[in-house]
Amino acid sequence: MRALTVSALSDDLSGVALQDALEPERRSGQLLVRVRAAALNYPDLLMTRGAYQLKPPLPFVLGMEMAGEVIACDPESGFAPDDRVAAGTRLGAFAHLVAVDASAARMIPPGMNDATAASLGAAYLTAYVALVRLGRMEPGEWILVHGATGGVGLAAVDLARALGGKVIATSRSPGKLAVVEQEYRPEATLPAPGFREAVKELTGGGADLVFDPVGGDVLDESTRCTAFGGRLLVVGFTSGRIATVPTNIPLIKGFAVVGVRAGEYGRRFPERGTESLDAVWSLAAAGRIRPRVHATYPLAEWRDAFEAMALSRHVGKLVLIP
Repeated sequence: MRALTVSALSDDLSGVALQDALEPERRSGQLLVRVRAAALNYPDLLMTRGAYQLKPPLPFVLGMEMAGEVIACDPESGFAPDDRVAAGTRLGAFAHLVAVDASAARMIPPGMNDATAASLGAAYLTAYVALVRLGRMEPGEWILVHGATGGVGLAAVDLARALGGKVIATSRSPGKLAVVEQEYRPEATLPAPGFREAVKELTGGGADLVFDPVGGDVLDESTRCTAFGGRLLVVGFTSGRIATVPTNIPLIKGFAVVGVRAGEYGRRFPERGTESLDAVWSLAAAGRIRPRVHATYPLAEWRDAFEAMALSRHVGKLVLIP
């Protein structure tokens, strides 16, 4: 089979190549899956540079989530050959075959295509853990979502709307925000940075929840428009700068700063992790949330997809097709 393999860390993808690889060995409790679609996530790009918290030993195969067909499984797994499944993998999804834990897999609802199914897990699970588990979101609250045109930001917009939140979506790109406004109908869209006063006016003082995968100047400004009793959710730093928060600001303004690592949350609290993933898939099966696939790329054109990710050319998810 072929697999997108990182053999050396670099800032220019020079250590990444599509190579022949051995087929993965399925262990007890795992499914062997023929990959039909695998979604690209920003951490995939960071891992090629050694800039993500997960630093697997070299060489390793990229890819955190996929959709495909079961080839082999344990009889007691609850799955059968030819079942269409989607699963989070952490690694290994950018390949023709992957072995995944059966506990991480979910049946794809009828009518959902592979690219959409592959795009649901990581982004929406992150949004769910952030907003519901750690952010304790309530219907009617004001939710400020930064990076709203990227995969995880758009998932937060979609999920917050589905759960009854009043959403303000921000991005540096007015053109891409127009797509979000048209397809997901947030209460407002604003440029970032430069949103502080508009957020305070819209909300009557500040956002109850701030979902921030951007960091840098965006997080700095967010501390000035988070409501008393609010929660500022630190999800990432796609801006490239890891911001710092002077402790007098959350003290005086009475809000919490909460770090979000959805995968680690699930590993530390497996029962809650399973419940969160089940909730996401239930919402998707009911048609209440819908990932947006911006573009698909043949696996051989992986470099184009990574370039689009690095330059933030997309609205939603980028998907590789083996």
